[in-house]
Amino acid sequence: MAQDIDDYALIGDHQTAALVGRDGSIDWLCLPRFDSAACFAALLGDDDNGHWRLAPKGAGACTRRAYLDDSLVLESVWETGTGTVKVIDFMPQRDRAPDVIRIVEGVSGSVDMAGVLRLRFDYGHVIPWVRRTDGHRIAVAGPDSVWLRSEPEVHTYGKDFSTRSEFTVSAGDRVAFVLTWHPSHEPRPRLVDPYQALRSSLDDWRAWSARCRYRGPYRDAVVRSLITLKALTYEPTGGIVAAPTTSLPERLGGVRNWDYRYCWLRDSTLTLNALLSAGYRDEAASWRDWLLRAIAGDPAELQIMYGLGGERRLPEHELPWLEGYGHSAPVRVGNGAVTQRQHDVYGEVLDTFHLARAHGMAPQPHAWKIQSALMDFLESAWQDPDEGLWEVRGPRRHFVHSKVMAWVAADRAVRTIEAHPELNGDTDRWRAMRDAVHREVCEKGYDASRNAFTQSYGSTALDAATLLIPRVGFLPADDPRVLGTIDAVRRELSHDGVIRRYSTDDTADGLPGSEGAFLACSFWLADALHLAGRRREASSLFERLLSLRNDVGLLAEEYDPGADRLLGNFPQAFSHVGLVGTALTLSDPSQAD
Repeated sequence: MAQDIDDYALIGDHQTAALVGRDGSIDWLCLPRFDSAACFAALLGDDDNGHWRLAPKGAGACTRRAYLDDSLVLESVWETGTGTVKVIDFMPQRDRAPDVIRIVEGVSGSVDMAGVLRLRFDYGHVIPWVRRTDGHRIAVAGPDSVWLRSEPEVHTYGKDFSTRSEFTVSAGDRVAFVLTWHPSHEPRPRLVDPYQALRSSLDDWRAWSARCRYRGPYRDAVVRSLITLKALTYEPTGGIVAAPTTSLPERLGGVRNWDYRYCWLRDSTLTLNALLSAGYRDEAASWRDWLLRAIAGDPAELQIMYGLGGERRLPEHELPWLEGYGHSAPVRVGNGAVTQRQHDVYGEVLDTFHLARAHGMAPQPHAWKIQSALMDFLESAWQDPDEGLWEVRGPRRHFVHSKVMAWVAADRAVRTIEAHPELNGDTDRWRAMRDAVHREVCEKGYDASRNAFTQSYGSTALDAATLLIPRVGFLPADDPRVLGTIDAVRRELSHDGVIRRYSTDDTADGLPGSEGAFLACSFWLADALHLAGRRREASSLFERLLSLRNDVGLLAEEYDPGADRLLGNFPQAFSHVGLVGTALTLSDPSQAD
């Protein structure tokens, strides 16, 4: 099995990303985009599926590692019996071709280094033909080619279908490796100066991080989460992927392994709020504009997720040659949930555009027409069952969260017209819908005997998504039904202080096995506690969640309290959005005791 998920760090160039392990091995990288086929897929198989290790000869995990300042430039340090060496890993913002740069620097003494580059295109399936020319090692297979060079030049040789190198660095020595992908039919890519690229990358990241206007007690954690969100942004379009990985399991050995290299609408409001509140208006505008382009079309065909450019077809299939992380098969590419009906996304979209207006973002001229069309469809569709927020693969139900978000859609539409009467809209009809949804949820989605909102109508199961009820304004945080829901969720869905999405003992999701605690839900609980006036409990929970980050400040989708390890796709945008949102909530002076 690959290293623990916690053992990986992220590097990226705003169009794709790589995972670098503590042992100096890059075990995951898709080129040229987040959703392209991986050329390093050892993360989901073994070394034969592709990786690039660069570390002291015979060494294991690095002694320590960290990102340089507020950047995405990773520095790993090995202290050996003969000396100390560091490896600096990063991906500079690309001109045309994506580059991975690894700079070895001798710190003290003398250290023998070893490199193993094993390229496998098409998710570890295709062995390329490798040749030497013009100071490069070139690997070619079909449409893909990768060029490797070093400065100064290091001798490389082939062994066991890999490219290897051995060299020694002493104090003050520097050796840089540059790996560049480009289409195989094109001529040699432009050469990159690795040291100038390092200086530029550090300057760019420092300038970007300095724009963060959050000055609260959790600034370091907030900035690292914002950097992670920026790294997960596909810069050409502004779309933000949920994670740069596929099929990292929600339970080791289980089948809950999904492809998260796409953009979900469920994240839209919380993402926009995090970016705007932290001062990143350009990024917020890019995300808003991506969303507007993606959803354009027939309101009845609104999807829950889209590709990086707004692509709609994301067919799901399995890769049988990969055994899966920790033997957690199948490994999936694409996501079949794209065809699901989830009514909550209508609320997310209307809420996102309402929030953008409230922050003074200039509206796009056709945005309101699209929102009105969405409302026209939702007026009748909200009464139908759906698959719900969690993309269950069981039968459709009347999920409470979906209904609440239908209320949000109507509420935001009404409030938009009230604030901007020059816009056209049937506010009387939308008010009537808002009242009807509210009445029905309180009648059918609330279990008076347990004093809690349930997962779906007629069910006794709980759902952590109901913690969002006060945040979206459906009911005030001090409403007895909200307080009862908070206590019930903590009592029944908590495991060692962190929260599961729902009980997998219920058959709602249609899948076997269980999963870990969902970190975004745990942040929602902290928000709900704070809004309900239980601020010490909220702060204590938030500190607990901060402690679950790995050594470089990253969070996965889920956490296994029993094994004390991260689970699921990594790093997860939804978790980091939750962290930023809760930090902002806890630091809000209007909410102070």
